[in-house]
Amino acid sequence: MELDALCDQAVLAAVELGDIGRSGRSAMLRSAAAALEERREALVRVADQETALGQQRLTGELTRTIYQLGLFADVVDEGSYLEATIDHAGTTPMGPRPDLRRILRPLGPVAVFGASNFPFAFSVPGGDTASALAAGCPVIAKVHEAHPATSVMARDALLEGARAAGVSTGVLNLVFGQEAGALLVQHPGVQAVGFTGSLPVGKLLHGLASSRACPIPFYGELGALNTVVVCEQAARSRGPEIGRGLTASFTLGVGQFCTKPGLVLLPASDAGRGLLDALVHGVRGTSAGVMLSARTSSGFATRTDALRQLPGVTALAEGSERPTDRGWWGRPLLLLAKPEALRDLLTEECFGPVLVAVEYDAPEHLVQLLGRIGPALTATVHADAGDEKEAWSLLSQFSAKVGRVVYNGYPTGVAVTWAMQHGGPYPATVGSIHTSVGQTAVRRWLRPICFQDLPDGLLPPELRDSPTGRDVIPRRVDGRSSGALDRTD
Repeated sequence: MELDALCDQAVLAAVELGDIGRSGRSAMLRSAAAALEERREALVRVADQETALGQQRLTGELTRTIYQLGLFADVVDEGSYLEATIDHAGTTPMGPRPDLRRILRPLGPVAVFGASNFPFAFSVPGGDTASALAAGCPVIAKVHEAHPATSVMARDALLEGARAAGVSTGVLNLVFGQEAGALLVQHPGVQAVGFTGSLPVGKLLHGLASSRACPIPFYGELGALNTVVVCEQAARSRGPEIGRGLTASFTLGVGQFCTKPGLVLLPASDAGRGLLDALVHGVRGTSAGVMLSARTSSGFATRTDALRQLPGVTALAEGSERPTDRGWWGRPLLLLAKPEALRDLLTEECFGPVLVAVEYDAPEHLVQLLGRIGPALTATVHADAGDEKEAWSLLSQFSAKVGRVVYNGYPTGVAVTWAMQHGGPYPATVGSIHTSVGQTAVRRWLRPICFQDLPDGLLPPELRDSPTGRDVIPRRVDGRSSGALDRTD
């Protein structure tokens, strides 16, 4: 189908998503989740054939994807995402005030770009699609070339679920190819873009979205170097444990996670070197894994070769090779870099199973090193009793430049919750005030509108003086917020 026709269809779908209301969209999301569940076995099989991520990993990812759809149905039912606000007419120190009522409305059709490393959770049926549909925005998804068959199967399942819930229009459509993706971002029918992918492609698409006659929001997750800092007492009390956990974290999924830790700063002490020994032992116990594509594997090999050649960089350990050189392998690699080498290429993300270790001499030296590292999605601090002063300083520094700070853990697990912030200052993401994971992701696809002095009967039901049934939602009235209210349905 031509792009113009797809966008025309999406505009019609936006009208229907508005007409069916919150209850209809909630039912649609739940029905779509059930349709994915019914096709679980076939979806996992095809995704594994296309990505080699393994049935266990893909089964878990599909479970998360189905769960996300249900969560956003709950968001729609609960209603606080609308930020309904009422300021009644009255007298103020500034004079008379009119009756003002504010609510969030969907932007309209949005474009979603799927990620290579998550064929379910960050692709056609993933969080961007779920949150956009919850907001009332139809989706046109650009299919990633790493898993086209999976994308088509997922689209078909979601549409079947939507039809089962009584939605007649195509609320989700697909486009294929780079040229179509670029044209999609520029099409006047598209009102926002969600993107997960590389920095170069993200910058290109962001430029297209910004240079339109009417620029539109571009929510891009582009990737960055995620740092782990280990304090002295933590290294002394549990260095081997941290070494094992860090090895598991940076090699998880063959290092193909946007939250993969890529740099560890550890004390230049006996305790720090003990942790480093644990990392060496852990990495030597790993083996090469199949990466997502030939391009991904080639890019990883080229990048790690360049890192090895940098002055002051030493390869400490590698995972074992596969018995054959055929395949898109990524071999885990641990590098040790001298502090003065930490700049340029070493401070950028390398997609794949590589970790760079750097030793610091004192807290002051650590602060200096952190000043060379840019913004990221996550930062992690390992600290124990006796590290409090250093940990406080680290948490303060990291809070200014990442979206999520992890304490005594590892960043590769991303929970889908209201409190999750999966974003960060550029280049981690284009817009650090939003998240692409968790229920508040819905906020990206909405804009506020204020109604002044409207009669009660012309207001959206959620803004009326005496809403009933599902229209009773949390609101802020005359400056005071209300919690969830009892409903009669």
